[in-house]
Amino acid sequence: MHFQRLILAVILTAMCGPAIAQDTAPDALRIEWQVKNRFRLFRNDSDFERQVAALKEDGIRAAETRMESAGDGRGWAKDVVDRLCVDAAGQLRETCQRDGETENYLAPKDHRVNAVLAGQVPEGSRCTWDFDDGTVPVQRITVDCRENVTVRLRYGKPTVASVGVVAPDGGIQQATTEIAVRDLLIAGLGDSIGAGEGDPDKPVRLSDIGFCFRDFAGNQYFRPGREGYSGDKSCGSGATKASAETLSEWQRYGAGWMNAPCHRSLYGYQLRAALALAVQNPHLAVTFLPLACAGASIDAGMLGSQRIEECAAADRAGSCSGKVPGQIAQLTELVKRAGRKLDLALLTVGANDINFSGLVADVIIEPGAERAVFSRSGVIERTDDAARILQADLPMSFAKLRAALKPLVGGELSRVVFVTYGHLALTARGRPCPGGRDGFDVHPALSADGARLRNIADFLASRFLPEIKGLALCQGGAICAAPDSDRMTFVDNHQADFAGHGFCARADSDPEFDRACFSADGESFQSDPVKAVEEPMVCGMRPSDFKPYAPRSRWVRTANDSYFTSMTYPDGLPSVLQPADIHDATWGILSAVYGGAIHPTAEGYAAMADAALPAMRAVLDLPPAPSVTSAPLPPLE
Repeated sequence: MHFQRLILAVILTAMCGPAIAQDTAPDALRIEWQVKNRFRLFRNDSDFERQVAALKEDGIRAAETRMESAGDGRGWAKDVVDRLCVDAAGQLRETCQRDGETENYLAPKDHRVNAVLAGQVPEGSRCTWDFDDGTVPVQRITVDCRENVTVRLRYGKPTVASVGVVAPDGGIQQATTEIAVRDLLIAGLGDSIGAGEGDPDKPVRLSDIGFCFRDFAGNQYFRPGREGYSGDKSCGSGATKASAETLSEWQRYGAGWMNAPCHRSLYGYQLRAALALAVQNPHLAVTFLPLACAGASIDAGMLGSQRIEECAAADRAGSCSGKVPGQIAQLTELVKRAGRKLDLALLTVGANDINFSGLVADVIIEPGAERAVFSRSGVIERTDDAARILQADLPMSFAKLRAALKPLVGGELSRVVFVTYGHLALTARGRPCPGGRDGFDVHPALSADGARLRNIADFLASRFLPEIKGLALCQGGAICAAPDSDRMTFVDNHQADFAGHGFCARADSDPEFDRACFSADGESFQSDPVKAVEEPMVCGMRPSDFKPYAPRSRWVRTANDSYFTSMTYPDGLPSVLQPADIHDATWGILSAVYGGAIHPTAEGYAAMADAALPAMRAVLDLPPAPSVTSAPLPPLE
C-alpha cells in the first residue's frame, strides 16, 4: 500500500507539472530534509546546533579547538551537562523532555524532521506539504515556499513527503521524496578512557586563597582550594576525621560530571564520536547509551559490579553506596527495554585489569613515607606484577567478555569497535618523557621518576598494547571459538597522533598561565606558608586564571592539571585508602592517581574520536561523511 502511494505521487507529478523527484540538477525542485536534534542525549536543539556549527571537514579535534578558542577555555560542556536526558545521579531517564515534547529515550515513537523545498522556486509561490505514512488524516501544511516545515514523523515507517507548488501565475509543480529516519542504538563501554576521566563537564572553580594540607611528617603546605567553600582552610583544627557536614560542604563545590560515580563526561571519546556521527548524517538519529566507568576492569566493572570513583552530588549526604552494577548487565537491561537491537558498541578496556593506576603511582610517588604507605595498601604496582596478570589472567577475562558481548550484537563482534589506548608519555621524537617534577609538583611527594617511566613505557609499548590488539582481533593465541565472528573492529591509528603530545609537551602557544605558573623545574607553588596563604602560586597569577580546556601542546593531564581541573576527593574508595580529613596529604596523591592524571585532555579524547569515526561508519555501512548544513536550512533566494 505504501509503495502504491509513492507511485501515485509520481503520476500526479507528471500530470501537474515536471517530474522532479529523481532530478539532481542544482536548480531542480527537490525536497531536502534532516532530523532535528538528532543526538538524542541532548534535550535542546540549540546545544546540538552548536556542535553542527563547530564540526567541519577537519574533524572533531579541530572542532574542539574552535569551540575552546572562541570561548573562555573553561569548556563548552559546562553549558550543556544540565540539559541532558540523564537524572541528577547521572542515570539515563526513562522518558525525556526534548524540545518541548516528552519522548521515550530508549524506544522513540517518532522524530522531529525539518523539510525544505530547494531549487528554483518562483517568487511568491505557495507550498502545500503532505506527509503520508499510511495513517489518516495525512499531515498537511500550507506555507510560503521559502519557509522550512518541521513535523514529527513516526519511527519505523517510511513517510512519503510531497509538496505542491502554486506559482503566482497559476503554474503548478510538485516534488516528492520518501523520508525514513534511521535511529542508531550505540553503547559506550569500558573504563576511564571511554568515560572521559580527567575532563569534568564542569571543572572545579579554584579559589585564589591558599588551602592548607599536612604531609605525612606533619608539615604544612598550601595549594589553591575550592571557590565557595566557607569552612576551615587552615590546618589548625587538628581534626583526625572529617565530619559528614564538613565533607558535604567541601564536596558541594567539587567538579561536575555527567555521571560522578564513573567520572563520565561529555568530553569522552565515545560520546564525541557518536555525537559526530549524528552531526554528519542528517537522515540519522543516534540514541547513545553511556556506560563506560572510570576504574572498570573486565571482571569488576564489565561483568560484575565495581567500586566508584566519587559519590554523586545527590548522594553526598551519606547515602552513597560505593558501587555501580556491571556494564554488561546494565546494557542487557537497556537493550531489552529498548526493544531493538544494538547497532554498535564502542569499547576500551584492559588497563585496569593490569592495574594501570598502580603503574602510574609507581612512577609518580617518590620514595618516602607516602610511598611506603601506598605500597602496603596496594596502590602501587610494578611491571613484573602487571606482566603476570597480562599473561595469566587477561586472556581468560577477555574471552568471558567476548562471550557476554556477542549476544548483544547479534553474534557479530565486528560491531564492537575496540579503540585502544594512546601512548600518553611520548615526546615529539617518539621517546618517553624524561621525568621530573614538571607537572607533578602539586604534591610534595610527587615526581615522575625517569627510569621507572622508561620501564613502564617500554612495557606498555612492547607487551600490553600488542596483547590487547591480539585479544581484540583473535590473534596471537587469543581464545576465539569462531574467529570470523569473534573478531572485533580494532582502532589504533590515533597512537601516532599522540606522539609529541605526551604529558611533558610544552610549546610557546600554550596558555599563558601554563607557561608562567607551571614551573618546568617543579617550583610552581610558594614554599613560604605565610605567603602561600594569600598567594599560593610563585608566578603571582591567580589560580582561577587557569583554563583547563584551552588548547595546549600536551594532550595528557599532568598531576597539576588533574588537581586544577578536577580536584577529586576520592570518597568512593575503600576505607583503608580514605583520607583522614580534607587537609590530609593522602588525598592529594589519590586525587592524581584516581582523578585524571595521565589521562587525555579534551583534545586528546577528540583525537581518539576522530580515529574511531571511520571504523564506526564502516561497521554501520554508512557512506563517507557528507557535507553538513546547520539547521534550519537556509531560505531560498
